[in-house]
Amino acid sequence: MRCISKIGIVPLALMVTLAFAGSSQAATSVGLGTANSFAVLAGAGVTNTGPSVINGDLGTSPTPAVVGFGGAPNGTVNGAIHQADALAAQAQADLTTAYNNAAGQGPPNTLATELGGQTLTPGVYNSQAGTFGITGTLTLNAQGNPDAVFIFQMASTLTTASASRVSLINGAQPCHVFWQVGSSAALGTDSAFTGNILALASISLNSGVTVDGRLLARNASVTLINDTITRADCGTGGTGGGGEGGGKKGGKKGSGKKGSGKGDGTGNTGKGGSNVRITGVPSVPGRTGGPGRGAPCTDDGFRARFRIQSEVPMRSVRVFLDGKLIKQSTSRRFSVWVRVVGLRAGSRTIRVVAVDRNGRRDVASRSFRRCGRAAPSPDFTG
Repeated sequence: MRCISKIGIVPLALMVTLAFAGSSQAATSVGLGTANSFAVLAGAGVTNTGPSVINGDLGTSPTPAVVGFGGAPNGTVNGAIHQADALAAQAQADLTTAYNNAAGQGPPNTLATELGGQTLTPGVYNSQAGTFGITGTLTLNAQGNPDAVFIFQMASTLTTASASRVSLINGAQPCHVFWQVGSSAALGTDSAFTGNILALASISLNSGVTVDGRLLARNASVTLINDTITRADCGTGGTGGGGEGGGKKGGKKGSGKKGSGKGDGTGNTGKGGSNVRITGVPSVPGRTGGPGRGAPCTDDGFRARFRIQSEVPMRSVRVFLDGKLIKQSTSRRFSVWVRVVGLRAGSRTIRVVAVDRNGRRDVASRSFRRCGRAAPSPDFTG
């Protein structure tokens, strides 16, 4: 499963009423070299507890330790694992180059430690105190430019609070957001983080964190607890709502109509793009929505997670499995345990329909494959 594009159930009035913080000096995208294929890269090992999902490669060098993966009830890696091999070593070397590039850009715009509650435009930012924290929501506004770059420099730590969010609007892409951390980063429980963390030391996640980006630690370890990390790859869409095929050129398999593309490799389909994000669903190799690697099918249950980017409360959010309603909610963040017992072998589809209180509707879907043979009577739980 790759980077899920973001669209919006967002009131149009917000586009003209928000007062945005001033932008900093222009930033240029940071090349990651061979580290680009990694969702998680560590210097001193990767440790996981619970059914975390990594969509992208996992690597560690020079320490080869990888603990807590191998499929349910442990973590799953939908990508290759590199333990102190030549590729992991080269990725670490390229990470060092990328880290220095991000640290050297500027001159930056200096901000206070707390980023929550702010809306920032593209540029380079550093911390007055040497640390950054996020409580609540940080909004990054690309102003209609899908190539806009955001770089955050901190001499010391990055810390996010529980349930905090980094929200992207107006064409911003997770692949163009970089966090250069002078020591260690720690992400809070159930937070939704966006961007590539380039840390000199360690990166640790509490339970239930979702990351659209990368966790790249140069010298120390990466620690996970029931989290989902999806490698952020840049889409080819224009400045539309950010959905699959959104924008004038569409996604990799887009229709060429604004906002009506059928996919950009993220696994979602939607009308006018979709700000409904689905994670935790096993990838389907060789199909849109999967990285082309990883487990070809599943015969175990899995937890699918759903997040809707919206400033407006939800009227209804409904989750369907092969057309059968399995969950109904009014929350913008929730999860569903999906049992595959009773499902027929082959391709199955999870579909989400979200409607906000203004009547705006977004749809997203993701496919997975059921292994083997199963009894004909389906058994669903939400």
